[in-house]
Amino acid sequence: MSVLLLLVAAYLLGSIPFALVSSRLFGLQDPRSYGSGNPGATNVLRSGNKAAAAFTLIGDCVKGWVAVSIALKLGFTAPEAALAGFAAFLGHVFTIFLRFNGGKGVATALGVLAGIDWRIALACLGAWLLIAAASRYSSAGSLGAAIVSPIAGYLLLGANPVIAVLLAMSAVLIWRHAANIQRLLAGTEGRLGSSKKS
Repeated sequence: MSVLLLLVAAYLLGSIPFALVSSRLFGLQDPRSYGSGNPGATNVLRSGNKAAAAFTLIGDCVKGWVAVSIALKLGFTAPEAALAGFAAFLGHVFTIFLRFNGGKGVATALGVLAGIDWRIALACLGAWLLIAAASRYSSAGSLGAAIVSPIAGYLLLGANPVIAVLLAMSAVLIWRHAANIQRLLAGTEGRLGSSKKS
């Protein structure tokens, strides 16, 4: 398999919108029709169905992990596998199945990190939990985790080409949270457990 074919396959895998899949399985409204309108686990949770939100979270996370893991098992190098994970992440954010308007990519990014090195994923998860718990803002936790990712990657892997992928993924995550940053600065961002946008 060529690297190009790998990236296309990973992108299509990442494009699977688990928020919509879980909503249909659990008989819920389209998550794009309420809350933030974002097809992700946090917004599905606003439906009140924790099982559907958990299904979405796991599905979005696993597709990122699978993209990296399968690439490694097929004999691709670590940087190539990381690129496959990035392609899956972009598939989630710009899914072809929803006219390139997908989720913010936090769960999928975590899955990609887990496939690259579980220690990086653990560091980012820890950062998210600490910041989100302290601030009560899911978006603040996500932004903090995005910043921690390349730093943890460099500390654990050194000057590795994979770090470039981590930097790119973090940049897209921060860009996708531009509206959240504006609301955080304005003090209008919805806290965890609220029905406001996040």
